[in-house]
Amino acid sequence: MPMCHKSRPTGVFSAVTVVVAAMLAGTAAQAQKKYDPGATDTEIKLGQTVPHSGPGSLYGVVGRVGEAYFQMLNEKGGINGRKIKFLTMDDSYSAPKTVEATRRLVEQEEVLALFGSLGTAPQTAVHKYLNSKGVPQLLLNTGASKWNDPKNFKWTMAGLPLYPTEARILAKYVLAKNPNAKVAILYQNDDFGRDFLGPFKDELVKAGGSAKVIAEATYDLTDPTIDSQLINLSKSGADVFFNITTGKATSQSIRKVVELGWKPLHLLTAGSTGRSILNAAGLENAIGIVSMRYAKEVGVPRYVNDPDVMAFEELRKKYLPNVDPDNTIAFAGYGQVVAMAEILRRCGDDLTRANVLKQAQGLGGFHSPYMIDGITYSFTPDNYTPMKTLYTSVFNGKDWDLSDKPVSE
Repeated sequence: MPMCHKSRPTGVFSAVTVVVAAMLAGTAAQAQKKYDPGATDTEIKLGQTVPHSGPGSLYGVVGRVGEAYFQMLNEKGGINGRKIKFLTMDDSYSAPKTVEATRRLVEQEEVLALFGSLGTAPQTAVHKYLNSKGVPQLLLNTGASKWNDPKNFKWTMAGLPLYPTEARILAKYVLAKNPNAKVAILYQNDDFGRDFLGPFKDELVKAGGSAKVIAEATYDLTDPTIDSQLINLSKSGADVFFNITTGKATSQSIRKVVELGWKPLHLLTAGSTGRSILNAAGLENAIGIVSMRYAKEVGVPRYVNDPDVMAFEELRKKYLPNVDPDNTIAFAGYGQVVAMAEILRRCGDDLTRANVLKQAQGLGGFHSPYMIDGITYSFTPDNYTPMKTLYTSVFNGKDWDLSDKPVSE
C-alpha cells in the first residue's frame, strides 16, 4: 500500500503536465491569430460604396467585378483558408448616401476594411469618419491630392495616380517638346481642376525657362457648352492646350478645337480618355492628343494575348457574361480587387485593421494586373502616392502609342 501511495503523485503530475502543455499550446495558437471586427477563423468581411444607380452607374461594374473575383476565390478555398464576404453598396454618387452606406458597413455589418470606393466628393464625406474609427479606406477610385496625407489621415489611400503626379509629368513633356511653350488652359472650376492646374504651373516655373501659361479659362459642370471659353483661348496665341475637363465638356472641347482650326499640342487628363468620350468627340478629332497612361486596355489587339488580360477575360466569361469584353472600367476594378486580395494574403492570421493598413502601406513594388509593364504601386508609410511613374502616350486615331519608357514625376 505505501508503495502505491508513493506512485500516485507521479501520475497526477503527468496529467497536470499534459493539461498545462495543452493550454500553453492553445494560448500560443491563439496568439498567432489576431482579429478585429470583420474577421474570424472562417471569414473576412469587406465593404465598398460605388454608384450602382444614377448618373454614375457605369462605374457600378467595379463592384460586380469584385463580387465575381471573390466568388472565384471562395470556390478555391478563399484567402488563407477564410472566405471573403464582400458588400458593395450603392451610393448613387451622392455624398449623403455614401455617408449612410458607409456607416451601415462599419457599424452594422462591421467590415474589416473598405476598398475601391469611388468619387472624390463622396469619399471626402466619409474621410474623417473612417479615420476617426480607424477603418482602412483603401485603393480609392479617385486621384485627388488630399488622399496623400499619411500624417493626418493615415487610414486613407488612393488607388489611382494622383492628379498632381500626372500634371507634373505632362509639364515635363511640354518642356521637352517646346522649351518656349505658350500654354492655354481650360479647367473644371472645382478641386479636380485645381489639383491639375497648380502642380502643372509650378513645374513650368521651376524649370526657369521661358515656357509659361498665357491664358486660362474655367467652366462649371452645369455649363451647357464651353464654346466661348475655347474661342477666347484659341485667340491667345497659345501653341499648347491643357484640357482639364471631364465627360461631355471633354467631347465638346476636342471637337471645338478642330472646328476652330486651332492646332496646339493638345494635353488631356487620363481620366477623360475613355472610349465613350473619344467616340462622342469623333476619333479623328482626337488624333495627336497627348495623355498619361498606366493601365492596359481590354478589347484591343495589343493586349489580346497578355496573361493578365486573358485571366480577366476568363473571369468575365464565367461570372460576368453581360459585361462587354472591352469594358476598361471593369478591368480597372479587377486590378484593384486583385491588389486588395494580395493585401489580405500578406496579413496572414493577423487580421487587425492596423495590420491591413500596414500591408497596404507595404504594397510598393506590387504590379497589379491592369498596370502596364514597368509600372508598380509606390506606396510607403510616409508617402501615399499610388504610382510615381507613368507612360506618356499619343492617340493615333485608333489606339494610344506609348512612350518607350515610363516617366517619373
